Amino acid sequence: MRGMWREGNRFTLLPEAKRFLPEMFEAIGKARSSILIELYLMESGRLADGLIEALAEAAAQGITVMLLLDGYGSRGLEDADRQRLLASGVALRFFNPLGFHSLARNLTRDHRKLLLIDGRVAFTGGFGAVDDFLDAWYEVAVRIEGPVVADWMRLFARLWDSPLSRGKGSPSLVRELAPEADSQENDHGMRGRVIWGQGYRYQAIRHSLQRTLASSSRRVWLCTPYFVPTLSLRMRLARAARRGVDVRLLLPGDAHDHPWVRYAGQRFYGRLLRAGVRIYEFQPNFIHAKFVLADDWVSIGSCNFDHWSLQWNLEANQEVDDARFAGDVATLFERNFATSREIDPRQWARRPWAQRIREWLFGTFNAWLTRLR
Repeated sequence: MRGMWREGNRFTLLPEAKRFLPEMFEAIGKARSSILIELYLMESGRLADGLIEALAEAAAQGITVMLLLDGYGSRGLEDADRQRLLASGVALRFFNPLGFHSLARNLTRDHRKLLLIDGRVAFTGGFGAVDDFLDAWYEVAVRIEGPVVADWMRLFARLWDSPLSRGKGSPSLVRELAPEADSQENDHGMRGRVIWGQGYRYQAIRHSLQRTLASSSRRVWLCTPYFVPTLSLRMRLARAARRGVDVRLLLPGDAHDHPWVRYAGQRFYGRLLRAGVRIYEFQPNFIHAKFVLADDWVSIGSCNFDHWSLQWNLEANQEVDDARFAGDVATLFERNFATSREIDPRQWARRPWAQRIREWLFGTFNAWLTRLR
């Protein structure tokens, strides 16, 4: 599912938490009417404390503050912090709390990440309110201004008002909000659209990427922390490389929060390398970012290119079709490639049997998971 392509936006790339966290907190501090936040991960700690304090201060000034958290991803948010939010006047709801219903429903998670200020400014990316984002994980966000902000508001409203969202805060709250006029009128000169996925039936993010891969002529650079791609995506990456497109993957190295996912994805390295795909494993720390560059098209947001995101999660990305923004993203990729280890095809073909066994075991486990639905 996708919004319309809209002209006249401004997109600002914000690599690393030291860039996007100060901008997000500054935007919260400058809010005039509303603050809407949708997150998968929120855990008690330094970052959550800072966010709770900022939201409480805004609510005390009469600003409408609405926080939508995933019922599974927010398990680490202690009851005391939940009560602090409610006592301060923050409307707090949880999407799809775990329950005694179907396994497929429990596996359906809200993986989106979104901050909306006054219907005027939005931020999206792969961030969450957990301390790992302060210094342990590498992440990227984008600041959004212009007509597409209204589409992000509609996406938030749909889930806040969903029967699967439970908690304190009336569903009707979101119906009273509207984008501010300047989000409609300013002409910032960039073209973009919001695109989202809702589990197995609605995979617009994947379909958009596949179409872009098929039509790209110069480059396809993809960064994802959880690379367990579908067969169709692997085939399109290989085909693009064979026809001369510069295809590169930026993936995590040894620093990984779920090593088994890395092993499951590594079983595809051999065929991709033989097709001409270049694979880089990021060395400084765990790279949690999710962004793609294909010619001058960019997609940044919450979606990982694995079966989990594509089959179960609710995801959302910001797509941008603009040469200037693509240039910023290309520069970021180049900087990250320089601090990564490129996989040598000949050395990979001679990898030890212990590595091959890990790939087979965790690859088999992942294949079993994909059949649960």
